[in-house]
Amino acid sequence: MIEDFIEHFRFAQPGWLLLFVPCLLLLLLRRGRGATGAVVFPNLGVLLSLGKKVSRLAWNVGVPLVFTSLVFAILGMARPVWRKEYQSRIASGIDIVLAFDVSLSMDINDFRMDGRPMRRIDAAKRVVDAFISRRPDDRIGLVAFAGRPVSVSPITLDHDWLRLGLDGLRLNRQGIGTVEEQGTAIGSALATAATRLDNREAKSKIIVLITDGASNSGKISPLEAAKHIKTLGIKTYTVAIGTKKGRVSRGIQTFPRQEFDLPTLQKIASETRGEHFWAQSLEDLENNFQTIDKLEKTESRSLTVTDDRELYGWFVGFSLLAAMGLSVYISLNRTVS
Repeated sequence: MIEDFIEHFRFAQPGWLLLFVPCLLLLLLRRGRGATGAVVFPNLGVLLSLGKKVSRLAWNVGVPLVFTSLVFAILGMARPVWRKEYQSRIASGIDIVLAFDVSLSMDINDFRMDGRPMRRIDAAKRVVDAFISRRPDDRIGLVAFAGRPVSVSPITLDHDWLRLGLDGLRLNRQGIGTVEEQGTAIGSALATAATRLDNREAKSKIIVLITDGASNSGKISPLEAAKHIKTLGIKTYTVAIGTKKGRVSRGIQTFPRQEFDLPTLQKIASETRGEHFWAQSLEDLENNFQTIDKLEKTESRSLTVTDDRELYGWFVGFSLLAAMGLSVYISLNRTVS
């Protein structure tokens, strides 16, 4: 209760509170004893006693009513309000689709975190989650792909839902995973992401492709997809992840090999006016996404909306009640006199 009062109670015109200074001076002067004059009437002791009672009563009742009325009047003039402030953000966000590779090669643990091996998919999920958190005003969607693309999240501002989908990405193990078909269909993933972005009215539309392999499946080649993306005015950032020494286990491939196709990823980026990155460590990957973050800035303005509920009426009302009480007291005193 006290915290709410401190947070919300304000005086809209606090300058009027300076009137308390002369009021306090007046009160101090009133309490001081001035020069007294007296005529002694030995036989009028009863009247003298009555005079003291009347004077004491005037001080105990009349003066407090006067100052109570003044205090509430001054507080009312200072315009007490119950203030609530709301933050309103106006942003011209960017529409982003993340195309995330969930092929079995993402199981390679050639990344390291705190000195321990880390799988490519876990490193990518960690960095992409941080990227999403830094862009609260952007609408972001998620497409996962292996042998074919699968829409995990629509383009949305509900980033909690988006993160839930990102966290739920799974590699295909014995037919159970986000994408059942084996392979790496980069061209199809790009085409699906571009379809999601087409006809949207964002000032900027971008695709961020995260992959560790070469395209080996799908109905459209990566470069054909890039040409189509260029005509739509969509920029593409390609992020290759993994080291040269990284290999899948023999349980996945009889003769494991490195499948990076860096030249194709570079061409996709250059064709669509984007940039290409190659992350060989968790730090590289974090730096790559921070660079993308800086290149694609969202313009936003923050507005503060203030809602004041006026309270001066209560204070003016209390001031009038005290003044009316004083008037009644004076009237009764005159009647008694």
